[in-house]
Amino acid sequence: MSAELDALTVVNQLRDLAADPLNRRAIVEDQGCLPGLILFLDHPNPQVVYSALLAVRYLAECRANREKMKGELGMMLSLQNVMQKSASPGETKLLASEIYEILQLAGKEEAEQAEAAAASCQRKAQFFLGSNNKRAKTVVLHIDGLDDSARRSLCEEALLKIRGVISFTFQMAVKRCVVRIRSDLKAEALGTAINSTKVMIAQQVVKTADGEELILPFQEVTAEHVEENTDIPDYLPEEESPSQEQDKAVTRVGSITDGMGWLNTAANFLTRSFYW
Repeated sequence: MSAELDALTVVNQLRDLAADPLNRRAIVEDQGCLPGLILFLDHPNPQVVYSALLAVRYLAECRANREKMKGELGMMLSLQNVMQKSASPGETKLLASEIYEILQLAGKEEAEQAEAAAASCQRKAQFFLGSNNKRAKTVVLHIDGLDDSARRSLCEEALLKIRGVISFTFQMAVKRCVVRIRSDLKAEALGTAINSTKVMIAQQVVKTADGEELILPFQEVTAEHVEENTDIPDYLPEEESPSQEQDKAVTRVGSITDGMGWLNTAANFLTRSFYW
C-alpha cells in the first residue's frame, strides 16, 4: 500500500472518529493526532486535505477544543494556505474559511457571550429548546440524494426551518446527517422537511436489540404539525452530553474505547511519517 493511500486511510479514520462528539476532546488532547491533521492540510492529495478539514471542522464544534486548536502550531497558517492556494477546490476553500473564522472567534466569542448572556441566552434557549434542553435526543438520518455541497445546503435550509432542531452534523461520505432535536419534536418532522425538497429522501437509521442497523422510512407529517422557525438565531446552542431514545436513534459512529485504541495506531503512523 502506498504512503498516499496510507495517509488517506488514516485521515478518513480520524474524520470518522471526530464525527462522534464523545471522541472530540480525546483527539485534540492526543499529542500526535492534532499536529498530524495540520500536516495533512498541506498534503498533495486533495482528498486527504478535504478529509482532514472535515475532521478539524468536527473537532471545532466542541467549544472546549477551540482555544487549543487555535494555538496549535501551524493550524491557522495551514488553513490560510488552503484558502489562498489556487489549486484548492472551491468547496475545500469554503470549508477552510469556515474553520478559520470559528477559531478566530475563540476567546472573543466567550467574552461577548458573557456580556450578552442576560439579554439573549434565555431567549435563545426558550426559542429552540424550551425547558427541555437536557432532554434533547439524537436522530440519525440516511438521505438519498445527499450528493454534493448544493444538496447539503438545501438540507441545511430545510432543517433550520424546524423549531426544535438544536444542531446537525453531516457525514457526506455515507449520506447521513446526525441531528440533535428537542425531546418533544417528532423525528418524522425531519423526514417531511427534507422530503419536501423533492430532490432528497430521508429515512431514519435505528438500531435493533442485537445492535444491527436498520433504515426505516418515515411516515409523512402534515405541515400544520411541524412548527417552523421564523426568526433563526445566529447560533444553535449545543451541549456535550445529549440524551437519546435508545430504540429510536443511533448517536455514535464509533466507540470511544475503540476510538482511543485507534488513536494510538494513528499517532504511531503519524510519528513514523512526519518530523515534528
